[in-house]
Amino acid sequence: MNKLKLFIENFLVYGLGGIISKIIPLIMVPIITWIMPSTDYYGISDLSNTVVQFGSAIAIMGMYDAMYRMFFEKEEEEYKRTVCSTALLFTCITSLVVFLIMIILKGVIAQYFFSDRQYAYIVYLSAMATLVGATNGIISAPTRMQNKRKVYLVTNTIGPFLSYSISIPLLLAGHYVIALPLAAVISGVTMEVAFGVMNRKWFVLNQFNKDILKQLLVIAVPLLPNFLIYWVFNSCDKVMITNMIGIGASGIYSVGSKIGHASQLIYTAFAGGWQFFAFSTMKEDNQVESNSQIFEYLGIISFVATSFICAWSSGIFKLLFKPDYLSGYIVAPYLFLAPLLQMLFQVAANQFIVVKKTWPNLFILSSGAVLNIIINYLLIPFLGIEGASIATLAGYVVSDIVCAIVLCRMKLLIISRRFVISCSIMIVFFLLWRLLFSNKIIIGTVACLVVTGSEIFMYKIEIEGLLNVVKKKMKKISSR
Repeated sequence: MNKLKLFIENFLVYGLGGIISKIIPLIMVPIITWIMPSTDYYGISDLSNTVVQFGSAIAIMGMYDAMYRMFFEKEEEEYKRTVCSTALLFTCITSLVVFLIMIILKGVIAQYFFSDRQYAYIVYLSAMATLVGATNGIISAPTRMQNKRKVYLVTNTIGPFLSYSISIPLLLAGHYVIALPLAAVISGVTMEVAFGVMNRKWFVLNQFNKDILKQLLVIAVPLLPNFLIYWVFNSCDKVMITNMIGIGASGIYSVGSKIGHASQLIYTAFAGGWQFFAFSTMKEDNQVESNSQIFEYLGIISFVATSFICAWSSGIFKLLFKPDYLSGYIVAPYLFLAPLLQMLFQVAANQFIVVKKTWPNLFILSSGAVLNIIINYLLIPFLGIEGASIATLAGYVVSDIVCAIVLCRMKLLIISRRFVISCSIMIVFFLLWRLLFSNKIIIGTVACLVVTGSEIFMYKIEIEGLLNVVKKKMKKISSR
């Protein structure tokens, strides 16, 4: 199987599988918010998920990626089984430790994350979800590593459906606070049991190996800061909003972020095939030019897609949500562009990995995360939830700019003049949208069509080339 075919299959299958797991929760957001009588309840549920994400990052400690890397180190099945067994036992121990710490510190966690100790009982559910989620990541890994694409697609569809089939009846019965967290625990346990049965041959606890563990930790531990940094970018703002404004405002912001994070569908589809492509082409003579073009093209797609979200955000919120949530429309465009800038950062920062210099990646991203927290403190008291969304976007913008400058000086990235012009056009559009037509759909649509037309004009040669390739493929198919 040639590289292109393998890349396309992985891109489509794993990208599609990831999209399915994210699009179902996205579709369910309006339904859930209509059932819940107050924005506070959605805020509590989403903050519970924020706690789980933080706890899981610590519990897994990068072990999933390390296990994935080590699995392909040798061809012997016995070795692979030892890697999986060692990773699982270690993760079970770390997950149990994190679980116990969360239980012991439930009051402190409730005060910090929910701004009220009365929600300590929610921490119990969050702790269970962390324990299940962290170990489930390891137990399900062999399915992906064996390239069982059909199983991956099915499980990514069943999981969300199962969760909402449990939570919706609970919500209708009036259990607004525990419905989503409890459903997450039950569905997580169910999927873990299913994966445990399917992948049982890969996990034999008496095959734990200390030497293998040392090798896993060498890979895993340096990855932990990255996961925590991404948590700061994606979740810290909700905690700060809760403590500085209130849990109801966090609920509105969470809904805005869910709609904004629709861009993660683009990111997830991209991530499905990117890793294979990036490393399989890293030794080619034109690698820098190819990577730079991918960075540029993804940037243009991100700008055009974001411009339409800007134009239609207010209309989408009026159509889908109760009046209580309408103010969330203003944060959606910021939070739509932020994950796409994260995608651009990963494309560019991959060049550091290619030359085996990973420390600039961590340093640059950390600087963006610190800036994010500082801007949150400065803007949330004055601009409310919009201030938090600006902080998230600003952190990624600065990280992308610094990363691009460093790589250009290292001659590992090429930024064309037309891409600089495209960035300038997007900045001007964003400012005009916010100041003049943030809730004027027709004017916004006309403006984003102007942005789209400008990009098409600047990249018409590439677009014509792509259309010619599509035409040739269609002719071949029709001639068969």
